Amino acid sequence: MKIGITGTGSYLPTNVTKNEDFLEHRFLERNGEAFDQENTVIIEKFKAITGIKERRYADPNLNTSDLGFLAAEKAIADAGIDKEELDYIIFAHNFGDVTHGKIQGDTLPSLATRVKHLLKIKNTSCVAYDMLFGCPGWVEGIIQASAFIKSGLAKKCLVIGGETLSRVIDPHDRDSMIYSDGAGACIVEADPESGQILSHASQTHANGEAYYLFFDKTYDQEGCSDTRYIKMYGRKIYEFACTHVPQAMKSCLDESGVPIDQVKKILVHQANEKMDEAIIKRFYRLYKKEVPEKVMPMIIQNMGNNSVATVPILLDQVRKGELTDHQLQKGDVILLASVGAGMNVNCITYQV
Repeated sequence: MKIGITGTGSYLPTNVTKNEDFLEHRFLERNGEAFDQENTVIIEKFKAITGIKERRYADPNLNTSDLGFLAAEKAIADAGIDKEELDYIIFAHNFGDVTHGKIQGDTLPSLATRVKHLLKIKNTSCVAYDMLFGCPGWVEGIIQASAFIKSGLAKKCLVIGGETLSRVIDPHDRDSMIYSDGAGACIVEADPESGQILSHASQTHANGEAYYLFFDKTYDQEGCSDTRYIKMYGRKIYEFACTHVPQAMKSCLDESGVPIDQVKKILVHQANEKMDEAIIKRFYRLYKKEVPEKVMPMIIQNMGNNSVATVPILLDQVRKGELTDHQLQKGDVILLASVGAGMNVNCITYQV
């Protein structure tokens, strides 16, 4: 049975925040003390490491579920299916709907249920649930959708990844410049004319690594001590990703039986340009190969890191030929890989 992706869609907010928009921020160390360096230097170093020049923030009237709905509509249209035929809606996110100006995430009802409501699906057998798996949540959702279809429990699934990280960032934390908003979605179904999932690999590393990404109070000692923001140990995450993601990718590719030379593109979680480059370099080094030119499309420069949304947005843009030098042809083999809070890692070998 060939189980593949028959349609994709994405939504990128139109509100652009450039690096220079952070010049007036009061960035602080973890202990609340001011940095010795000026913001111009902090931002310049940030750009050199992450590659990010600007990022997208959602309109105040839109929540994560709204972004997911907008992406889902496009995916359903792209696949050319009847939405009433959907058996599952899986929505991967991390913080629920955080209403603009509020401090509390809302997951009652689930975001998947909210999307089903917005899509006006009447079929009660269409089951909607959320996936909490860090940044790799959308890739894991694809793996689960494939398992449902393979087992005979489903025929068509909608998998969404969305986030509004701009609403859970500490303005005094320089890492806040990394995060952004967006959503991507796809339809997964058994279709002899579509592509196919060849293999997958998933891991959870929680023996000492569980809290590399976590929730904590602001760095501002005079700020509200009860409000929590997304925090991370950047260096530990970098080292973790460079060690474990290449190995997971190799396990996944080896299981598929596809030679490394036949991999056309690698779509990796857009978290940090330097980190992603190191991951790909180490992956090819495992095969004693050099990294081919233009094997890894990058959109983080203008999109930022919107967590679970990065891989589905990237896939949508590559499938639709929106990125220069990154087109795909029928039969091409690609890898989808992600890493994030948990610490979770996963990968899919996919033939277009």
